[in-house]
Order: sequence, then C-alpha cells, then structure tokens
Amino acid sequence: MSGLVAAVLLSLLSAVGYAFAAVTQSRLAGAVARDGGGTRSLAAQPLWWWAVGLNGAGALAHVGALHYGPLTLVQPLGALTLVAALPLAARRDRRRVVRAEWRGALCTLAGLVGLISVTGPAAPGDALSVHESLSVAAACGLLIAVLARGRGLGHATASGVASGVASALTQTVTASVAGALPGGAAVWWQTTLVAGLVAVLSVGGLLLSQRAYRSGLAAPLALVNLSNPAAAAVIGVVLLGETFRAGGWGWLVAAASAALAARGVVLLTRAVPSGAASPGAPAPAEPAVRVPAPGPEDRTAAGAVAPAAPAAAAPAVRAPVPAREGGTTARTAGVTATGTVPEAAAPGRLLVLPPRPPAPADSTPPAALTG
Repeated sequence: MSGLVAAVLLSLLSAVGYAFAAVTQSRLAGAVARDGGGTRSLAAQPLWWWAVGLNGAGALAHVGALHYGPLTLVQPLGALTLVAALPLAARRDRRRVVRAEWRGALCTLAGLVGLISVTGPAAPGDALSVHESLSVAAACGLLIAVLARGRGLGHATASGVASGVASALTQTVTASVAGALPGGAAVWWQTTLVAGLVAVLSVGGLLLSQRAYRSGLAAPLALVNLSNPAAAAVIGVVLLGETFRAGGWGWLVAAASAALAARGVVLLTRAVPSGAASPGAPAPAEPAVRVPAPGPEDRTAAGAVAPAAPAAAAPAVRAPVPAREGGTTARTAGVTATGTVPEAAAPGRLLVLPPRPPAPADSTPPAALTG
C-alpha cells in the first residue's frame, strides 16, 4: 500500500470517527439537558467516555494521515466530518436529511477546501517559541472567555479556537522535544508548561463542543470545523510569517471561501428538519382531553331517583344492589320489593325501577314515602 492511499484511508477513518463522536455528544447533550444535569454529571455517563474515546481515535488517525500524506490532502478530507455526521444524526432521529442541511454542508465544505487550498505549506521546523506559545495561550483564554458567554454557536466557535490553538502549541512541543525549537535550546520546564496548556485547551475544547451541541448538531459542528483551521491560519500568518498562495489572488480566494463557509453555517442554522426537535428541548405536552358536561342521564346515575317506567315496559335486569342498613324490606335477586326506598346508585351506574303492580280495587292507596 502506497503512502498516498494510506493517507486517504486514515483521513476517511478520522472523519468518520469524529462524526460518530459528534453524534454521540449531541445525543448526550440532549439527555443531560432533559435531566437537568450539568457538565459535572458527564463523568458518570458511559456515553461521555465513549465520545472521548471516539475523539481520541479520530485524532490518532488524523496524525497518522499527516505522517503519510501532505497537509493539503489530509485537511480537506478531514472536513468530511460534517458530511458524514448529517446522515448519522438523521438515522439516530429516524428522519431524512433535509435539502437545506445538504446545501449548508456543501457550502461549508467548499469554503473549507478553498481556504486550505490557498494556505501555503509550513516550512520544516516552523513552530512558535515558548514565549510566543504562552502569549498565544493567554490571548486564546481571553477570547474563549468572551465567546463562552454566548450560547450554542458561541461555544462552538470557542471550541474550534481552542482546538486550533492546541494544534499550534502541539507543534511547539514536538519541535522542542526534537531540539529544533526556534530561539535556542529546549527549556524543559517551559516545554512541560506548554504541554500542560495543550492538555487544558484540548479538554476545554471538548467540553465547549459538548455544551454547543445542546442547540443542535449541524451548525455547531460546522463552526467547530471552520474555526479550527481559521485559528491555526491566523497564528501561521501573524506569528510564523506564512502567507496564502498566489499572492493577492490567494487572499481574494481566501476571503471568498470564508464568506461561502459562513453562508453554509447560516443555512445549517436555519435548517429545521421536519419531525426533529432540538436536543435540549423539553418533551411536548400531551394534548388535553375535553370532558363533556354531565347530561340528564349522568345526573340520574349520580344519585337521582329515576321516574317510574311505564307499566308496559319490561324491567331492566341489573346487578344485585345491597340493601341499606335499617331498611324495612330486603332485596333479592336484584329486584327491589314494593314500598322500598331505592338506594343511590354508584356514579356511572343507571338505576331502573321495576313497574309498580296495580293496587286492588278495595285497598287504600299507601301513603307517599318521603326521604
């Protein structure tokens, strides 16, 4: 297997690993938001450590791809993370990727490829000095503090900046270990400090992206992938003297690519998939059930004595009703004897009285019962 093929395969593997990690983080963000938990509760979630492992695997594959292939090939393939994450998230939500999401993803991907294509390759041994690394880390901390005040996309931008600066500082650490640090011999305690800053920025970027995914997946992931190389490019141009290819035309292509990528992020932000809710959104309330007002039959069943049925009507057969204590006449087989005051029926039960038998002609009518 040639080095170019290995670089392509490792780049694709890295993109898929990062995509699975992003979808896992988005799912975890929705679960934590619904349960009311915070960042501290992530350590108790097995899904969180699964996402950390996927991010680590993606990073290792990316480093391996850079070992076998040039940056101009590996970086555009790494941008396929966004394209791979969309169908994975749609499969999780049991829906289809809407057209606006595909348009936004393609615009963002085209902008990223345009930016990377005009970025000049770094010269061997180019790295920040220890003092420059500390200054960049301090400025990055202030910028992250400002961006983290916002929600959603602010956290996503801060995450990408943290990851981009961590990549630049990693180059400083590797150059120091190799003895090629600009400005003199390697100072081990300063190198250890820079390595600690790399670890802090990496973990901070991961936590910031976790908070960003509470507002969705596509737009935050696009901003993370966009702000990461943008931060690295700013460091390279300002501090390392790097420039864009093709002179003035390169700057023009870079500006147009940045505008196209920003347009893609806007499309992803406005895209609302049908039948999909935001991960942090509360569950929809159940519809209220209208209860009809009680009618005359319901009031009769609730305790009112029903009028006597006509003599010609057949008596309705009902379940036996126990006799009231102190009653003068017993009830048998569910039939109430003549002269007995009927008991109030249970709610929802209709009481039908049997027809009154005709009185003998020579008898005196009984007095009306009350109560």
